[in-house]
Amino acid sequence: MRHGSTGPDDVSFARLSNLLAARTQMAISLGFHILFSVVGIAMPLLMVIAEDRWIRERDEASLLLARRWAQGTAILFAVGAVSGTVLSFELGLLWPSFMAFAGPIFGMPFSLEGFAFFLEAIFLGIYLYGWDRVPPRAHWAAGVMVALSGAVSGVFVVLANGWMNTPTGFRMVDGHAVDVDPWKAMNNPAAPTEALHMTLAAYVAVGFAVAAIHAWRLLHEPDNLFHRRALAIALWVGGVAAVLQPLSGDISARQVAARQPVKLAAMEGQFRTERGAPLRIGGWPDEAAERTRGAIEIPRGLSLLAFHDPDAEVKGLLSVPPADRPPVHVVHVAFQVMVACGSALAAVAALGGWLAWRRRGLPDQRWYLYTLVPCGPLGLVAVEAGWAVTEVGRQPWIVRGLIRTADAVTPMPALVVPLATFTTVYVFLAFVVVFILRRQVFASPRVVAPAQGRPAARPAV
Repeated sequence: MRHGSTGPDDVSFARLSNLLAARTQMAISLGFHILFSVVGIAMPLLMVIAEDRWIRERDEASLLLARRWAQGTAILFAVGAVSGTVLSFELGLLWPSFMAFAGPIFGMPFSLEGFAFFLEAIFLGIYLYGWDRVPPRAHWAAGVMVALSGAVSGVFVVLANGWMNTPTGFRMVDGHAVDVDPWKAMNNPAAPTEALHMTLAAYVAVGFAVAAIHAWRLLHEPDNLFHRRALAIALWVGGVAAVLQPLSGDISARQVAARQPVKLAAMEGQFRTERGAPLRIGGWPDEAAERTRGAIEIPRGLSLLAFHDPDAEVKGLLSVPPADRPPVHVVHVAFQVMVACGSALAAVAALGGWLAWRRRGLPDQRWYLYTLVPCGPLGLVAVEAGWAVTEVGRQPWIVRGLIRTADAVTPMPALVVPLATFTTVYVFLAFVVVFILRRQVFASPRVVAPAQGRPAARPAV
């Protein structure tokens, strides 16, 4: 071969490198943006609950909470808007053939998400600048609109992702999509379960993250009403969602078992198709030996949970060619991490509910506060792991059964350059967010409960 010429091996390597760079960039972008998305969904709910208490009871600590949480929501909303905009451009730039095929089919939820986003931005502006300028209930109603539009915005994005997992709403004729029905595409089989699971996950993640912060502060300032009110609200929101999440997970797992059996097999490390398949806890999939080593197996557990029938048949990874299997190690470990984090949070939430019922008040025992503190990041870890299961478990398809990820990547060379550039930008944004939040949000106002017959102490900020 003459010097400077390009052979088939060079082309294949360049294409593989570009695919890896594109997938890595999307993974980093999604992993970064999802953190701000869950805040945009859940934080406004905490904010309006605090303001409602202020309106009803004139509780000074609740007013401070609403104002402080609104500041944090605004900061994180702004950064999330930037990362979300970058993500939308990456879809078109990195995966042009995918967008050319899928855009006319599932473009509607993205368009509606844009409307919900702008609605959220408008009412967040009213909420931030409407203090003492609009009637209290009108101001609170603006906050409710922020909470509703944030949740709806997240749902629309998840509907689009559900379509990638269970594509519907069109017919394929000679390699082209015809008879497109955007409404049917948006209401794909995975949409309801994914939307419910993701929305609850957002409330769990943010609720426990906020609860952990204020539990830590209460360990040092046990009489500070600001942290007591914050812990009560955050634990109520995150705790209720955490207890409901296993039910949502059961519904989602049954949908995956019925329509995405290969993904389920990767999640559970199930290599062989069998009836009465066991449920595996932990373990490491050994692809060479075609088994999952070191797992605790519950006989017939997977068949029972996935199909509500202990003798139901569960398809294994060996039912499809190796080229059609997802990376089983990543999917299995991510699924185990998600379930472990979710189960721990549900248990801590149930324990907190029992303690609150027994005491008829806030569960503020020091041992329980110490239990809450390490729970702070678990919800966010579960969200990241859950999205890894959803996205990696669909591989090697970008649209399941229709378009392979390798065939959808852009032919543009040197994708490692934008990968390095955007990664640097995200690291910089992360430092900026932490710096601003430390200055504007994490400072601890002190509101002490009034003594009997005396007025409440003024808050010291």
